[in-house]
Amino acid sequence: MFLKKTPGPRTVILPDGGILTLADLPQPQTRWVASRKAAVVDAVYYGLLARDEAIRRYGLTEEEFDAWTSAFRQHGRNALKITQLQKFRQP
Repeated sequence: MFLKKTPGPRTVILPDGGILTLADLPQPQTRWVASRKAAVVDAVYYGLLARDEAIRRYGLTEEEFDAWTSAFRQHGRNALKITQLQKFRQP
């Protein structure tokens, strides 16, 4: 098995002891659910993926990604659910 050289780490250890790898990230053309959004936010926060790379890879706007990050950090994974958007939206 050959591993492609990539800049930066291939894995990161999350505070809960879980391991996040590049293979765990969703495909670029994905249906966005809270767990996939959280995986991308964690990948950027813990240095697995650069912010600009995540935005480019997933076709996000900076505002959209920043909103995910803010909601996830303040309220947890439930804030990323589209059905909970009104409940956690900033006034």
